[in-house]
Amino acid sequence: MTIGQGTTGKSVFETPDELIGAAGRHLGVTPWGTVEAAEVSDFVDATGVPAANGDVPPLMVLSLTNRFLPDLLEVRGVSSGVNYGTGAVRFPARVREGDRIRASACLAEAVEVPGGVQTTVEITIEVEGSEAPACVVESLSRWMR
Repeated sequence: MTIGQGTTGKSVFETPDELIGAAGRHLGVTPWGTVEAAEVSDFVDATGVPAANGDVPPLMVLSLTNRFLPDLLEVRGVSSGVNYGTGAVRFPARVREGDRIRASACLAEAVEVPGGVQTTVEITIEVEGSEAPACVVESLSRWMR
């Protein structure tokens, strides 16, 4: 898949404290990339999650949000950044092998937690030519000072 290779408007925060008060900020959009059949096959082999008739398993689409996030958001001045899980996840449209997809993101929330800041970033994966997104996820991260 030719994703995770650049962005148009990646957001950079110099410290985790800059995230506080930035809720609602659009973080960027990645370039389009093609979902290759071999990568779907590798995912299915590695996870045992079935794929049917050229469909990309929704869990693979969800996993791509973690691949896209570094192309959309960079937080400097941290000791670590940790994927803390997800809030709501929706799959309004399917993705098929050969589809072109991209991601966009918005900082939905940033709150103080012991030792750092927790963010909720809404990531939307679009399928070229589809009116409905393939996946919308509230991605939770902790940025430790």
